[in-house]
Amino acid sequence: MRPVCGLVGLALVLFTVASILRTLVVPRGKPGTLMMVLWRAGRATLCAVLRPFPGYGIRDAALSWLAPLTLVATLVFWLGGLLIGYGLLLFALSGLPLSVAVREAGSSLFTLGFASTDRPHLSAVDFAAAASGPLVIALQISYLPTLYAAFNRREVEVSLLDARGGEPSWGPELLARAGLIGTVEQLADLYRLWERLAADIGESHANYPILMGFRSPKPYRSWIVGLIAVMDAAALHLALSPSTAPGEARLVLRAGFTALREIARATRIRYDPDPSPADPITLTFAEFENGVGRVVTAGFATERSAAQAWPHFAGWRVNYESIGYEVCRRSDAVPALWTGPRDWPHRPIPPIRPQDRRPTAGVPHRDEPTGPAPHEDRPATGGCAEPATPTAPAGSPPPAAGRAR
Repeated sequence: MRPVCGLVGLALVLFTVASILRTLVVPRGKPGTLMMVLWRAGRATLCAVLRPFPGYGIRDAALSWLAPLTLVATLVFWLGGLLIGYGLLLFALSGLPLSVAVREAGSSLFTLGFASTDRPHLSAVDFAAAASGPLVIALQISYLPTLYAAFNRREVEVSLLDARGGEPSWGPELLARAGLIGTVEQLADLYRLWERLAADIGESHANYPILMGFRSPKPYRSWIVGLIAVMDAAALHLALSPSTAPGEARLVLRAGFTALREIARATRIRYDPDPSPADPITLTFAEFENGVGRVVTAGFATERSAAQAWPHFAGWRVNYESIGYEVCRRSDAVPALWTGPRDWPHRPIPPIRPQDRRPTAGVPHRDEPTGPAPHEDRPATGGCAEPATPTAPAGSPPPAAGRAR
């Protein structure tokens, strides 16, 4: 009985140490199995509990606790695994009862020193346990600044995207606002920033997938929704205005779907590594035409109609749509337009554009009496006039004839 317990204890210690090294030390895009199992279990539990509450706000508030609790649970499981493993080793190598052996292992693991024996052959196990506990806690503490530094870099750009692409972000809205306020030429700078951010996201989120669960401070912001919006805007730009679209649009698309593929490999999401531009996509032509209508109505200069641009846009989107949809689903991102289904009943949330309210003639002086202010659903924030959103006519998309990317 004791030899078997010793083998089990040794295996448990080795497995725990391997999990710690794989998660915290080895940067190879291979996340620890334990953390991913705890993440999935916690997410499934929260989804079951939140099923009676369809509102997205409640779901977002609850899911914001998932990633931090997963980190804490991982640390608890690591320490618990080492405690039981060293306890079983001490039980196998001595004549101590199991409870006393586990008590001595805990005393050594947490460097308390209140329980020890005078058996010299147990000193090696006690010393190993005493070194393991502080080392694991120190590694976990040093792990947090790395996570939050990557989180802060990501969220700065996601917050800046709010003024350009709406909240939640949407690719056509990004181009529409650029057309409305005359910043189309500045889109190249935006693509350049998100090219670098996409590379950063691909490296950090593939090595530390728990970052996908750290949600933005505001419920209608999301890093994956923002990335898809920028990539959709770049693909739309190339499809609608190929002669004036900047070269940075192609670069951000390449960087974006490369980053998503790195995340997919790390999180075991299946994808086609070399899709054909003629392969079908989930987004329908009616949805695409509706988005193009919003862009054109806002005054964005185009060279192609929606029907002409569709095969070119689809030829770009086929490279990232399936992975983007799956990451949105797994991370329970805000259900924005063009971001795919979720695991709960929802309606796509369009971006909120501030109303254009400007002072007109006859505005009373501040000393003059004024009547009660009219009721507004949202506070006045200034902005651009709201263009009418065209209704997509019924019809099937034209045949795809894109170029290989």
